[in-house]
Amino acid sequence: MEILRFADTEIAISANNGSVISLIKGTTELLATESPLFSFCIRTTNALAEEFTSNSGKLCNAENSKNKVSLSYNGFDDAAADITVTIELEVVSESLQTSISVHNTGSNMVEWVGVLPLILQKLRGEGGKLNSEILYPYNEGALVDSIEMRQNSWFPSMNPEYPSHGSYPIFPNMVFAQMMAYLYEDKDGKQALYFGAHDVARGVKVIDFVSAANGEGVEIRFRYYCGVDYGEDYNAGFPFILRSVSGCWEATAEIYRSWFENNLPKRLTKISENKNLPDWYEDNPFVVSYPVRGIHDMDIPMNPNKMYPYTNALPIVDEIAKATNSRLLILLMHWEGTAPWAPPYVWPAFGDHENFDKYFEELHSRGHLLGVYCSGFGYTINSNLIDYNCEETYNKNELESGMCAAPNGEVQISRICTGQRSGYDICPASETGREILADAYLPLLKSKIDYAQILDQNHGGGQYFCYSKNHGHAPAPGPWMTSNMQNVLGKWNDAAGKTLLGCESAAAEPFIGNLMFSDNRYELCYHIGRPIPLYAYIYHEYVRNFMGNQVCCPLPSDTDTLRYRMGYSFSIGDCMTVVLTPDGDLMSSWGTRDFEHAPDKEKAMAFVANMTRFYREKAKQYLYNGRMIAGLPVECEMASYGHNLPEILSSAWEANGKRVQILINAFDKEITCKVGAKEFTVPANDAILLSINDFSMPEMI
Repeated sequence: MEILRFADTEIAISANNGSVISLIKGTTELLATESPLFSFCIRTTNALAEEFTSNSGKLCNAENSKNKVSLSYNGFDDAAADITVTIELEVVSESLQTSISVHNTGSNMVEWVGVLPLILQKLRGEGGKLNSEILYPYNEGALVDSIEMRQNSWFPSMNPEYPSHGSYPIFPNMVFAQMMAYLYEDKDGKQALYFGAHDVARGVKVIDFVSAANGEGVEIRFRYYCGVDYGEDYNAGFPFILRSVSGCWEATAEIYRSWFENNLPKRLTKISENKNLPDWYEDNPFVVSYPVRGIHDMDIPMNPNKMYPYTNALPIVDEIAKATNSRLLILLMHWEGTAPWAPPYVWPAFGDHENFDKYFEELHSRGHLLGVYCSGFGYTINSNLIDYNCEETYNKNELESGMCAAPNGEVQISRICTGQRSGYDICPASETGREILADAYLPLLKSKIDYAQILDQNHGGGQYFCYSKNHGHAPAPGPWMTSNMQNVLGKWNDAAGKTLLGCESAAAEPFIGNLMFSDNRYELCYHIGRPIPLYAYIYHEYVRNFMGNQVCCPLPSDTDTLRYRMGYSFSIGDCMTVVLTPDGDLMSSWGTRDFEHAPDKEKAMAFVANMTRFYREKAKQYLYNGRMIAGLPVECEMASYGHNLPEILSSAWEANGKRVQILINAFDKEITCKVGAKEFTVPANDAILLSINDFSMPEMI
């Protein structure tokens, strides 16, 4: 047995069995059961996938020193008979750093390798005794204490496969960072295990957690997609970090933020130093979104509504601007000149192009902005909403050569937004795929529109899986996908100039420099646990987003939660958003069909006005490009919104040598709460700012 000690933690390894047999921090055993050192997947020449673990191999070499163990395994069966895996575990400072490589002398392909798939003690929701939960970098960030709740949600853990699904647990996608943490409590208080893949190239990975096969615990998954060809070796070339810390989730976020800031992705710099941002970026624009055709995503037929022609909306725009005293970003849905949600051919705008241009001019004359939703890398053959078919163009120009392909080379129908359209997924690494996208999107990018959510459906800005052997990329997912997307988006940025681009969900880490304003739907985290501002904590000095159209919001639609949700987004530095009906009323969220319980528009506009004033007068230097920090605990009553949520929303920031804490009250009553040892009263529908330079004595500013 080999034992490695880092800080107050030790890991015990059985080299002969290829297993981790113990993981103890202090006096607490964190491992639920013996766990493999690694796992991997082989893709055979006939396109079949087979998975293996270190337990099924034989130790063929072992090298030990005081702080390092290097172990090699071969003797795997069947498709992995020609595979040797070497894993090295080394104590560096207070961390355990693990590296992995694969030597392949056969004809099959190494598709992915998994590092330290540890099976930890059960989570709180499964009856775990450590009061444990997972910090998960999903969408905005979530604390998850029940695997069952997650698996019964719309966003369960799924093994990624072709054709891609929109919400796989992969990075860079809906998983925005290369880290995760296991949070728990012992006799010494709150503790955490930090897991991080410190990969500067930011290659594609599964970052996930699942119930262990034996049901005894929660399995931590970090699987690296290798992106190598058949018969090739793989060397990860970066360390996997395991570290134990004391404290709340912010303590683990600090570890990752420190690495991130020393290893910034392409095109990224702090907001305060970014010369490529438009002037409006710091104005905290209020995002107002609505469709110009239909009311919902799948209305048939999708006919123009009262917001068309485009200038019909100007009286409503003026009303909202006056009520909120805010600069507006009008964000159009169902505006595409072809068919709603029918990429890639969207430009020019639907119907009266001259009226669209006039609307753009009228908005600018009022100091407002115009943006549009697009739908990413789909190629629509047929719309299910209106009479639109692209099959003749697709066949005539042999466009199949630019589509994502399965391991056997077959191009299959896309799984993305099948209610609205049918078609295929474009591979932007192929020559044909790049040509299609350039022809479709460059006219839009050059239109000088203020904002384009160019990659709606491409969550986080990532591309879909492709196994083609004819596109010039490796015939399997891998790091090439990240570098290709950075290159594609970089060219789009250059063509767009000051037009900002975004994606659905907040931009994943490698694409933040390209996608500087995205649809950060934090409310999706309620499906799997409790939202926490992990994204803003790590990245806010470099990017800000907007609240998004709140589609799939799980909070009760028969209760007015809009102001609360706007308050949360505002508190983390994102821009507030509302969605309008064609009559100019408010939807609770996009996709809502219950208009009987619509949010109170007058109260919502008053709340936005108060937040806009608060931003301009007190909070701008923090919420625009400040650095989020851990704040003081806030004691207050709870609101029952299907989840027990604190009545006072709070965030803490550091900027210009000052530390502050923001308290927001989205309710009609004034609320008194306790911060530190002092009580503060927050007016109804308003916010206050506290100085916390002296953490023991917060003071009102």
